[in-house]
Amino acid sequence: MAEPLKVGLIVGREWSMPPALIEEIRSRNAGVVAEFVKLGGTRMNEPVPYRVIVDRISHEVPYYRTYLKNAALQGVKVVNDPFMWSADDKFFGASLAVRMGVASPKTLVLPNKDYVPGIVHDESLRNLMYPLDWDWILSYVGLPCVLKDAHGGGWKDVYVVHSKEELLARYNHSGTLTMILQEFIQWDEYARCMVLGQERVHVMRYDPRTRYYAPEHGFSTELYTRLLEDSLKLCRALGYDMNTCEFAIKDGVPYAIDFMNCAPDMDIYSLGEVNFRWCVRNMADMCIALAKGEGMTADRYVWRSHAKVTRNV
Repeated sequence: MAEPLKVGLIVGREWSMPPALIEEIRSRNAGVVAEFVKLGGTRMNEPVPYRVIVDRISHEVPYYRTYLKNAALQGVKVVNDPFMWSADDKFFGASLAVRMGVASPKTLVLPNKDYVPGIVHDESLRNLMYPLDWDWILSYVGLPCVLKDAHGGGWKDVYVVHSKEELLARYNHSGTLTMILQEFIQWDEYARCMVLGQERVHVMRYDPRTRYYAPEHGFSTELYTRLLEDSLKLCRALGYDMNTCEFAIKDGVPYAIDFMNCAPDMDIYSLGEVNFRWCVRNMADMCIALAKGEGMTADRYVWRSHAKVTRNV
């Protein structure tokens, strides 16, 4: 009997989805099993025993990110692509969305407030204008507006500011973070869409003020269809197989607010039972399909042919 294909999970503190996913995959009897990856140092071109690895925490544990890049070089399908996630930012995403016909708030990226040691301001930053023209900046995005970390997530370092003085106070405490300034959409409704495998979309009504997911979305058919289609456009363009796309809906128009949630919340205690079960079932479907398929993370990169990377396992 052939050995089952393996799906590896790299996780953090969350402890409802991972064991549920492992059990769901096991229960399918599809020739695929799942387990937690165990690591203690990685050799160059070290063989990887997994066909698929699901990454839920490498954005906070840099060694995991490095390991996942090695796994991609060995022909593994990594969810999500560690190379793209390392390079992505919210300013690029907003610009990309608009070019694809997805509504997105006006967005402007700011020079950093502070820099790493070794940067001499009057020598190292010759290309930067100083002081910044804050009136010109605010004339583009308007007030109120949202100041947030271009690479952040989980609503960390996100501020709604209502005046130039408040903006400057927040900006002056942003340190070495690269911040974006974004038009504030005074939304009537809000949606968070879970997207898996660039094919499966679960549209959820969400309230970011209370962090509440409704068990039923209740959107009109027209709005639901647009949310689904825009979510797929974004995830397919960015190459994410596990993501949530957030939309602030004003006057019936869904504005893509945030779609770089590559380790999206899948905890039963926040999603609720209905949404959680959808995630577990569809994560299992995706992992099994990817394990049995031919795709690799390396497929997207020039180095694949130069390094002669072939499908792992």
